[in-house]
Amino acid sequence: MKPGFSFDFKKLKKLDKTYLLIAALTGILLLVIAIPVDEKQDREEEKTGTREETGASVVGSTGDYKKQLEKQLKTVLSAMEGVGQAEVMITLKDAGESVVEKDIASSRETVSEEDDKGTRRENQVISSKEEAVYIQKGTGISQPFVSMEVNPKVEGVLVVAKGGGNPTVVKNISDAVLALFSIEAHKIKVVKMN
Repeated sequence: MKPGFSFDFKKLKKLDKTYLLIAALTGILLLVIAIPVDEKQDREEEKTGTREETGASVVGSTGDYKKQLEKQLKTVLSAMEGVGQAEVMITLKDAGESVVEKDIASSRETVSEEDDKGTRRENQVISSKEEAVYIQKGTGISQPFVSMEVNPKVEGVLVVAKGGGNPTVVKNISDAVLALFSIEAHKIKVVKMN
């Protein structure tokens, strides 16, 4: 007989059925333990997944959103006449916002009272209740339903360009940034690259 593992069906038939049942249950238990790991991995991929918003690809975080905006602006400005090579820095006001869908339930109750003197009073009780809407993700996992993602707002833009010494090019760069972002003109700075 060769050394190593050999499987004998005769010995398997002689085994007690309880051992086979225990082995089967152990296998099922291992499968159950392994399944939540995959769901956790799916949730992590969801958190860091790519979302398309207003033409810019947002990859998981505000920092990635900022880098994507800077890259797109640099590409556009470098293609403009007279700008030449350009570097861009953008600062953001906030981290954006996720708007959660809510169920709103309201009720109105009117109570009329009359006292011994014949004076009549009416009281209105108005109540309102808001509750976040949740969606089911996998088995037993629920998360709030996000109806809208609001991108972070741009605070300021710095452009360092080869053509930054020419007043016409500086005006064109400032006008382009003003057209793309709703910021005040004094929050845009264009300088010449050395």
